[in-house]
Amino acid sequence: MAVFRIAIVLLLVAAGISFALFALTSDARYKRTGLRILGGTLVAAFIFFAVLIADRLA
Repeated sequence: MAVFRIAIVLLLVAAGISFALFALTSDARYKRTGLRILGGTLVAAFIFFAVLIADRLA
């Protein structure tokens, strides 16, 4: 489980770096990449927490 937590944090950091690059360069490519990474990270986080909740209920 720790591996998934670390992966989620690293993906959030990558999205933050992408948004920072967008703020510095105004290149829309970085914004699209950041939003794509952020969306995937949120889906992965929801699945991770759903598994944790299901494990507690069982």
